[in-house]
Amino acid sequence: MENKSQNSNRLINEKSPYLQQHAHNPVDWHPWGDEAFELARKLDKPIFLSIGYSTCHWCHVMEHESFENSSVANLMNDAFISIKVDREERPDIDHVYMSVCQMMTGGGGWPLTIIMTPDKKPFFAGTYFPKESRGGRIGMVELIGKVEDVWKNNRDEVYKSADKITNYLSDMNKLPGTGGLDDEVFEEVFSTFTRMFDTKNGGFGTAPKFPSPHNLVFLLRYYNMTGEKKALDMVEETLTQMSLGGVFDHVGFGFHRYSTDPEWLLPHFEKMLYDQATISNALVEAYLVTKKEYYKEIAEKIFTYLEKDMLSPEGYFYSAEDADSEGIEGKFYTWKTAEFKKILTDDEFDLYSTAYNISDEGNYEHEATRTKDGTNIPHLSSKLTELNNEKLTMLESIRVKLHKIRSERIRPLRDSKMLTDWNSMLISSLALAARAFDNPHYLDLAENAMTFLRNNMRESDNKLYHVYNEGRSEIQGKLDDYAFFINASLELYNSTFNADYINLAINTNNYVVQNFLDNENGGFFLTSANDEELITRPKTNYDSAIPSGNSVMALNLIKLSAITADMKFKLIAVKIIDSSAENVRQNNMSFSYMLTAHIYNISPSKELIITDGSSTTDKFKLAGKITRTQSTNTTVLYLNKNEKNKLTGLAPYLSNYPVDDDKTLYYLCENYNCELPEKNLEKVIEKL
Repeated sequence: MENKSQNSNRLINEKSPYLQQHAHNPVDWHPWGDEAFELARKLDKPIFLSIGYSTCHWCHVMEHESFENSSVANLMNDAFISIKVDREERPDIDHVYMSVCQMMTGGGGWPLTIIMTPDKKPFFAGTYFPKESRGGRIGMVELIGKVEDVWKNNRDEVYKSADKITNYLSDMNKLPGTGGLDDEVFEEVFSTFTRMFDTKNGGFGTAPKFPSPHNLVFLLRYYNMTGEKKALDMVEETLTQMSLGGVFDHVGFGFHRYSTDPEWLLPHFEKMLYDQATISNALVEAYLVTKKEYYKEIAEKIFTYLEKDMLSPEGYFYSAEDADSEGIEGKFYTWKTAEFKKILTDDEFDLYSTAYNISDEGNYEHEATRTKDGTNIPHLSSKLTELNNEKLTMLESIRVKLHKIRSERIRPLRDSKMLTDWNSMLISSLALAARAFDNPHYLDLAENAMTFLRNNMRESDNKLYHVYNEGRSEIQGKLDDYAFFINASLELYNSTFNADYINLAINTNNYVVQNFLDNENGGFFLTSANDEELITRPKTNYDSAIPSGNSVMALNLIKLSAITADMKFKLIAVKIIDSSAENVRQNNMSFSYMLTAHIYNISPSKELIITDGSSTTDKFKLAGKITRTQSTNTTVLYLNKNEKNKLTGLAPYLSNYPVDDDKTLYYLCENYNCELPEKNLEKVIEKL
C-alpha cells in the first residue's frame, strides 16, 4: 500500500525544488551535512545516498514506487541513514559518486543510488531500482535486506571494499601529464566522428541520441582549420534533423533533453537550460560559417522560448522544466487528432496534419507499454521551403493558436533555481547571437543576467556562489561556475568593447588559478581549496552534457594570454591540454571541447587593435560587423581614451597605441607580425 506522508522530514527546510519534492516522503531523509554522518556513526548504520534532480523522470518513478511507499520507507529507516542530494546544487558530490557508479557498474545515470559507510566511503552503487525485483534488476526490498545482512555479518569485507574503491578513485583523479598532443589527433577524432555519424538522421550513434553541441562546435573549428567539407556537412545535417524532429518543441519552441530513437522523433521531454544555451550557441556558430538564415531562425526560436517561459523578473534564467505533468511524461506536449480537429478549421487541420505528420494512429510510442494510442508529437519530415508565404503564414497562425490552447493545460514543474554556470553559458550564447544577428535585445538580456550574477553571486574577492533560489545559497561555486562565468565575461566584452568585462574575466581567472589549480599534475580541481572535503578532491577533463570546466578554462586562458600578452596564462592552458593527452588518445570524442581549445592554441594568432578617437562610434555595430566576417581565433581590442585607460594596467603593451582625436585606426597583427595601421575597416575585414 502506497502512502504519501503529510508529515515532513528534514528536507522541509531546504530550498532546492528537488529536495522539496521529497520533503513529505515517509523516508526519513536528511540533507547532506555533518548531522547525518554523525548520526550514522552513532547508530552504526550505513548511508543510503540518493542523488537526482527535479526534472528527472526516473527519479520521479523511483520516488513513487519506493520512497512514497510506507513499507519500503520503514525498511530504509530501520537499515540506513538516508541522504538526498540535488545533483544540480552539488555537482561535486554527484561527480565523485557518479564516478564510483561508472567504475563499479560500467554505467551511470539518475537517480544515482550509493550505499556507503558513515565516513562517506562507498561499497555499493547503482541507479534506478524498482520496489520489487524484476527483469534481472534487484528491487529495493531485496536490496535493503542484502545490505543489512552484509553490514551485520561481513563488516570487515565491506570496509576493505570501500577503502579499495576510495583509493582507486583518488588515483584516478590525479590526471598526471603524459606528454602533449600531436596534430594527428585532429584527424583521428574527425575519423571517429565520421565513423559514428548517422548519415540518414544526423547525430552520432543510434539511440538514445543526445545533442552534444560541443561536438558540433569542434567540427566547425575543424572545418575552419582544414576546409574539410564533410565536417561542415555533419554539423548541418545534425542541426537540421534535430530541429525538424520531435526533440524540438514546434509549438512552444526550445529543445527537449534528448531523443530516445535514432530519428530525433521521440524525446525525453524535459527541457534543460544548458541544452538551450549550448544548442543555440552551435546554431549561431553554424550561421556565422554558412550565413544560412535557417540556423538563425531556430536559434531565435530558442531565445523566444527562454524569454517567455524561463526568464525571471530579476533577469536570470530558471534551470529546467520537467518531462512529466499530471504524472505522465510528455502529456503537456502531445496531441490527439481529435484535439486538433476541435481547435482548427478543416483547411487548417489539413495543412498542419500534412506538414507536421499528424495521424489518427499517432506517432508517440509510450515507453511503458511500447504501444501507440493515437498520441502525436508534431514534427517535420523536411524544411517547409516548398510552401508559399500564404501557407507559411497560416502555419504560424495555427502554431499561435495551439500554443494558446496548450498553455491552458497543467504545465510540467519548472525548476526555478538559478545556477551560475548554466546562466553564464546562456549569457555567452546571447552575447554572441546579439552581434551575429545584429540584435541588441539579446545583448540586453545577456547583460541583465550578468548584472544579476555580479550583484548576487559574487563576492568582492571574486569568489562565486553556485545556486540562487529565493535568496543566495551559500554553496560555493565549482570550477564550471568560474569557467563559464569567465567565458561569458569575454563574450560580453566582444559585444560591447567595455573593458570592465576583461577586468572581470582576469580577476575571476586569478581566483581560479589561486584556489583550484593542481600545481602538481596540471588542470583544475572541480572544487576550491576552501570547499568541503570529500573522500577525494574531484577533477574531470572529459565533456559530458556540457563541456568540461577544464576544457573551458583552457580556452579562457589562451584567450586571456592573447589579450594581455602574458604567457603565464597560456602555459597553464597548455599544461591542462598536456595532462589530458592520454585520455584524449583513448577516447577522443569525449574531449572535443579540449581539442577545440587546442585548435585555438596552435592556430596562427591574429590580433586586431582598434584605436578610436571618435565619440560617435556605435561599438555594438562595430563589434557585430567584425564578428560576422572574422576568423574565430582573432583577438579584438578596442581603445578609446576611456577604455585604453582601463586596459593598459591589464595589458601594458596597449599603452603604445595612441588614440587620436576624430580618427579611427585598425592595427592588424598575424602570427607575431604587425602591419601598418589601416583607416578602412573593409580592407581589414578582407584580410580577416
